[in-house]
Amino acid sequence: MKCLLLLRRLILSGLATSAIAACSAAFAQSGEVTWRIGYFSGGLPLPDNAPPLALRQALRDLGYVEGRNVLYIARAAELKPERFAEIAQEFAALKPNVLIAVGYVSAQAARLAAPTMPIVVFYAGDPVATGMVASLARPGANVTGVSDLSAELSAKRLELLKEIQPDAGRIAVMWNARNPAMTIRYREIERAAGALKITVQPVAVRDPGDFDAAFAELSRERPDAIMVVSDALTTSNQARVLDYAAQNKVPAMYEVGSMVRGGGLMSYGPRADDTFRRAAVYVDRILKGARPADLPMEQPTEYELVINLKAARSLGVTIPPTLFLRADEVIQ
Repeated sequence: MKCLLLLRRLILSGLATSAIAACSAAFAQSGEVTWRIGYFSGGLPLPDNAPPLALRQALRDLGYVEGRNVLYIARAAELKPERFAEIAQEFAALKPNVLIAVGYVSAQAARLAAPTMPIVVFYAGDPVATGMVASLARPGANVTGVSDLSAELSAKRLELLKEIQPDAGRIAVMWNARNPAMTIRYREIERAAGALKITVQPVAVRDPGDFDAAFAELSRERPDAIMVVSDALTTSNQARVLDYAAQNKVPAMYEVGSMVRGGGLMSYGPRADDTFRRAAVYVDRILKGARPADLPMEQPTEYELVINLKAARSLGVTIPPTLFLRADEVIQ
């Protein structure tokens, strides 16, 4: 445990490599292999500068116990574009046994910096469409993980929005236009909207400074509803998005349940815990000798519809009984 605390204190310094080596040597005396698992996200770091607790628990269930046989090396780009390449180079030098990359930009930066380092990715959109992997069945190279069913989900989310707002003819879509994977998702929403006779109002953001202008645009041309595409940028600015929707009484659909638990109206998407469990299984298989190139990428199988009735009442939205009964979680 002392080694773990030392590593966390030095993780952002040039002494991190030495700390990892010292800790690994100390753990080796116990007779167990010490695995080094990297975690690379584009958003803000967690309070304990470690991977999410649910992910660590999923790995613990597979036998990877922090302080005994695993060291976590966590980095967060903090929404700064220039940090992605810098962090990727750090991981290339630190050489973790496997790197967990959250989001397309993190995974792509790591892939370019360390073409042979095993990478497990999730929340990165459609990896085939972005060119990250050759195919879901045979990823090739050094990347595998959990893929998104983004095209199907985009249509489903629009249909759910239409259920609570049947007369919605124009829906604003907010997404991070700096993220190629999320731009692909925006295009998929455009295609799905066309089939439903819905006009899409594009609201592109590229950094935290763009949100005020985006909200001003929404106020000038008020849409019937909003759909928010989730990545590190939009989720890190969750409070601002939720406040705008609430104050202006605009129904909004989100991709992750945390936005609804934070006060949003409705979300539909993969369960986070299920995604973490699947990512943990990939890590386990790689540490036991499998090559990412040979591990087919999986798609989520557990989805959740979360509805916030308090938000619905505040917005003046009526949730149809049929939709209410289909919800996996209802926040009163």
